Amino acid sequence: MESEQKESLIRIILGTVLGVAAIIVSHLFSLPVWALVLIYLPGYLVAGSGVLLGAAGSIIHGELFDERFLMSAATIGAFFIGEYPEAVFVMVLYLIGEMLGDTAVDKTRDSVGALAELIPDSVTVIRDGAEEQVPPESVNPGELITVRPGERIALDGTAEEGTSSLDLSALTGESLPRDIAPGDSVYSGAINLSGVLKIRTTGRVSESTVSRILEMVEESSEHKSKSEGFVRRFSRIYTPCVVAAAVIIGVVPPIFDGRWAVWIERALSFLVVSCPCAVVISVPLSFFCGIGNASRKGILFKGSVALETLSKADTAVFDKTGTLTDSGFVIEDVIPEDVSVSPEGLIGIAAYLESYSTHPLAAPVIEKYGRDIDKSRVSGVTEGGSSSGRGITAEIDGERFYAGNSAYIRSFGIDCPVGSGKTEICVAGGDRLLGRIILSDQLKSDSVTALSRLRSKGLSVAMLSGDGEAAVASAAEKLGLEKGEYASGLFPADKTAYIEKLRTEGKRPVFVGDGINDAPVLSAADAGVSMGSLGSRAAVEASDIVLIEDKPSAVATAYDISRKTMSIVKINIIFALAAKLAILILNLTGLGNMWLSAAGDVGVMLVCVLNSLRALK
Repeated sequence: MESEQKESLIRIILGTVLGVAAIIVSHLFSLPVWALVLIYLPGYLVAGSGVLLGAAGSIIHGELFDERFLMSAATIGAFFIGEYPEAVFVMVLYLIGEMLGDTAVDKTRDSVGALAELIPDSVTVIRDGAEEQVPPESVNPGELITVRPGERIALDGTAEEGTSSLDLSALTGESLPRDIAPGDSVYSGAINLSGVLKIRTTGRVSESTVSRILEMVEESSEHKSKSEGFVRRFSRIYTPCVVAAAVIIGVVPPIFDGRWAVWIERALSFLVVSCPCAVVISVPLSFFCGIGNASRKGILFKGSVALETLSKADTAVFDKTGTLTDSGFVIEDVIPEDVSVSPEGLIGIAAYLESYSTHPLAAPVIEKYGRDIDKSRVSGVTEGGSSSGRGITAEIDGERFYAGNSAYIRSFGIDCPVGSGKTEICVAGGDRLLGRIILSDQLKSDSVTALSRLRSKGLSVAMLSGDGEAAVASAAEKLGLEKGEYASGLFPADKTAYIEKLRTEGKRPVFVGDGINDAPVLSAADAGVSMGSLGSRAAVEASDIVLIEDKPSAVATAYDISRKTMSIVKINIIFALAAKLAILILNLTGLGNMWLSAAGDVGVMLVCVLNSLRALK
């Protein structure tokens, strides 16, 4: 318990004891008014001095009508009309509500702030061939660090030596460990579960995944949503109206019936129950809980504006490559065009040629071949192995072979018809076409699930790509997208125009991308989501929501969290106003009193706070 909460608890206990003692004394003895004021005043000041001083400070700073002013005016008024116990215990109840609300907020902040503990105090760095323990802040990009089993990784990097499994649950909520081998990316905050890893760092600790998560969660409080803006505007207008209404209640009716004490007490009760603290506290708390919940699942909202905007989206538009599909290719089909060659033989010829290429299409061919390549059999490789990414020529066992796109093969006078438009490698030998190897993007494991989940929630889905029509159509078919739900051959400006067109049609699009070329369209969408290991820096800066994990399904999870959080916000606002209106009506009809007002005000606030905490789960 923090010092402020301890002080509040002491004030509550002492104020209660003094108040009860004053009630007992006032019932045992017949005391004059001045004596009653003196015996009730200590309990009132102990419980309410903070509220009174806060109200005075607000008045000095020109903020006359806040909840502390309402409580101060109501309880001071209660003293003037002789309702001393009500004055004391209204302050005690208010203090109880404030303390419980603050405790809930602090616990929520602690649950999010625990991310800071994901960065260890020291790291083992290898310098001049020897290991030494240093603070993470002193490690530079490109240095080699050692992480032993049970240790937490301090900086982002690439595994250089060793194999292991990593626990990423603190970053992404992923329950199953992830296997790591040399060449794989690793992230700060993950726990090394088994083998010793040597990791080449790719940035400073201030640029690490955990640091960026903390930075974005902290910055989120600076971005206020429309709902939070509504609360501030509501309070500025609502409170003066309440004070004016209380004055009317306390002055106008008694002019006609002469019951001044009755109506002044009702006016004071009106002030107590009208305190807007339930809404003022619960709405920002709901957003903070929702953002905190998302951050523990690897979803980073840049403030409540992003969360509220996503909850209103009706169309989810995805980039294709790197977002719905992996950045690499897989072999879809092997089609011999000559009876002298088998599919296995075609792959073998292509693998020998592609082993000299740096083109992205080379890797899946070599992997498909799956055997050692005897480069002593190869000679005469053209221009070191590639020709502007179009193809490659070499001799295998003295026979000349070609591999590349159809235009490259035709450039040697070999008949090679234009293909279907899919990504393909044409293989030729001598003066004839031997066959084609058809490649395609590989869908991410949860892409189909992600689109299905979003559709089930009523969102339209679409896919945009700069690839050719055939490749995009093939991916769209696997994803269950129909004609009109995808577009191909698009440049970044075309994608932006697509989003703008949706907006002119009254749609509320969210765009999901992963690369630097997606930055313009991420900014153009109502809500931009960048994904894939915090994506490129430009994409992260341009987006409203960042996904740590390279999983499209996280978009659906983010949408679920945003909808649930906004539902909680709306429930809190409606419930608070309805409950207070009901108590106001009871007071005005004489069926309620200041005790009911105080208990109702605190009760409503606690119900709203507890409801807000649901956004954490």
